[in-house]
Amino acid sequence: LIGLLAYILDRRHRSIVIRNLCFANPAFSRKKVRSLAIDIFKNFGITALEICQMAFFQKNDLIKRVEIIGKKYLTDTMNSSRSVIIYSAHIGNWEMGVSFISYYFGLPVLLVARRINSKFFNNLIYKARARSGNIIVDKKNALRPMAETLKKGGIIALMIDQSTKISRGVDVLFYDKTATSTPAASVLARRFNSIVLPIFCIRKRKGGFILIIKPPVIMNKIDDLQASVQETTQIVEDIVKKYPEQWFWFHKRWKRHYPHLYKEDIKKRKQRKNKEKKNNYVL
Repeated sequence: LIGLLAYILDRRHRSIVIRNLCFANPAFSRKKVRSLAIDIFKNFGITALEICQMAFFQKNDLIKRVEIIGKKYLTDTMNSSRSVIIYSAHIGNWEMGVSFISYYFGLPVLLVARRINSKFFNNLIYKARARSGNIIVDKKNALRPMAETLKKGGIIALMIDQSTKISRGVDVLFYDKTATSTPAASVLARRFNSIVLPIFCIRKRKGGFILIIKPPVIMNKIDDLQASVQETTQIVEDIVKKYPEQWFWFHKRWKRHYPHLYKEDIKKRKQRKNKEKKNNYVL
């Protein structure tokens, strides 16, 4: 219900979702796009409530909700003496997946996350993330704590499905369209000889979750960086194509190379620049 209300009332994000869907899936009919957009908003509504619940979950409350597919990849990785880089995407309930790992193995995970503008929601999500023993660091100042954790043989978790600045990212293909992705997992894996493990927490139709563990991505120091980032991106794309209604299509995934998709951003930037020029002139 919350998601459906958001679809009806939030015109801005509804427009972004529909434009993203049409851009990524040009063969989809308007009816199919609209139906999928509604399901995406509903999924977001469910996820939002689940994250609120997670702030009060005990260990067993969370573990009993999750079924593991690819468990051997997970146990072999966690029993290894090497450091681990978990990477995932904003699909299903991504917060549940990382918390499950730390509860299930009794190991803290360094979680890299962007601060939310709303103080109330930021504190709520922080509580949900930290309840299982995870350590949360802000994305802006994450490099040093990530390096220190991997150097000590620890575990970090990254979300790699969002766009990043061209100067900091690597160009990849996502839905056959050029996008910019973070090379953080690839760069850190080479530097610290870490295991890179793709993990996705998908919601079941009748309740509960499936934690999908993919085989570790093999990386070494002589690999081409762009090729390795493309490989990790492709794994994300395969999951998104299988569960499109559960991915966070609210991201402006292609904004660096296709800014015309998000015209409101261009307008805002122009307004901001004009305001700055006016203020400088006054000064």
